[in-house]
Amino acid sequence: MKKPMTFISLPDAVKQNREQVLENYKTYLNASLATMLSLLNFDKQFVSADGINVWDSEGNRYLDFLGGYGALNLGHNHPRVLAALDQVKELPNLLQASLGTVASALAKNLAAIAPGNLQRSFFCNSGAEAVEGALKLARAATGRQLLVYCMGSFHGKTMGALSVTGREKYQKAFQPLVTGTVPIPFGDLNALEGKLREKTAAAFIVEPIQGEGGIILPPAGYLSGARQICDKYNTLLIIDEIQTGLGRTGEMFASQHDDVTPDILCLAKSLGGGIMPIGAYITTNEIWGKAYGSMDKALLHTSTFGGNTWAAAAAIATLEVLYEENLPERARESGEYLLAGLHRLKESYPLVKEVRGRGLMAGIEFNQPEGFAVKVTLGLANKISEEYLGSMIAGELLNKYRIITAYTLNNPNVIRLEPPLQVTKGQIDTLLEALEEILKTHKGFFSVAASSAKTIFKSFTRKHS
Repeated sequence: MKKPMTFISLPDAVKQNREQVLENYKTYLNASLATMLSLLNFDKQFVSADGINVWDSEGNRYLDFLGGYGALNLGHNHPRVLAALDQVKELPNLLQASLGTVASALAKNLAAIAPGNLQRSFFCNSGAEAVEGALKLARAATGRQLLVYCMGSFHGKTMGALSVTGREKYQKAFQPLVTGTVPIPFGDLNALEGKLREKTAAAFIVEPIQGEGGIILPPAGYLSGARQICDKYNTLLIIDEIQTGLGRTGEMFASQHDDVTPDILCLAKSLGGGIMPIGAYITTNEIWGKAYGSMDKALLHTSTFGGNTWAAAAAIATLEVLYEENLPERARESGEYLLAGLHRLKESYPLVKEVRGRGLMAGIEFNQPEGFAVKVTLGLANKISEEYLGSMIAGELLNKYRIITAYTLNNPNVIRLEPPLQVTKGQIDTLLEALEEILKTHKGFFSVAASSAKTIFKSFTRKHS
């Protein structure tokens, strides 16, 4: 059987130039996303990566302070993770009619590092899947239906995870969503108790820090108070550590800052070492037993690729590196240095509205006038202008200073900073110096907007010349 003449071989795929990649996206993938990224030159073609460094097709080096939205705690292409994959390349990767050898070891290792009596893991492929599994577990274990979540939260875009994600923009087009979900304000314990008092809630799902919400930290004592309220009304506490977990905030899990153990803990992103997709939830033996603790219930929730050999091997190596390189502690120290520098900028430049974060999970929120929109030449209403200052300053950092960042999905006025945990103080200084130069040069919103409009116009003319 002959393959189609239009097939691109892997060697040829790797050799594609920037324009070919953009054309493929516009024709066969997400054309609107390609257009949006290309307007501020975010469609650069990166061809190699190591640690915090990435290089584009023109040989320019960039510092990655985005870190795969928290998926690159170990940085790009960590040699220990790559070596782990090499060690298992002869093993069967998928063999459902058996018990996974490597997955079994990973589950034991996760139980060893998880807080409290969290013991049993379920493996999947992403954070959204981990949340889906956690929600289903909560309903199956409690016999209740109600799921309580927080406004401004982000738990994923699959149907169940989206139903407990707190931004209407991502929900509206897919309604009706999963029923039996109700939002409450983040950080409001009275609102939580008000929803749990009727004892109909299966679970309360919460992030220790709202990542996509704009790097929002809850009030002191919020997680411990939520733990007490959930216990009072026999509601399961699900803590989503998909972005905050595995050392990002200066502890292995962000909930450990408050000495709180959830009933279900969700993980993903950096669990695969930035190389393999893997997600998981971890729960207690008691909760697992109530939901799936018999042979007729053992297959109620499964995942074809969940716990495959390569993904499990990458996760085992990731956990080893986190401990051997003492990355949670390094994240704590580097995070304190980063946040101190950002707070100094806030004191000097009124364009900075607020600085928030913990460890190497930081957010910078910018001031801007309401109702302002940049109009792009030729009458294009620029989507970038709707996302305002976050995307514009991210564009300045990328194109002028070769530093990769991005805004948060639920609060586009906030730039997130989530570099690999090995980031050095010298690299942090490079970021701080770039930010200060931008803030010093562009003392107001309109100046940044004008600079961004120039970039957009140049990008537009380059792609249509």
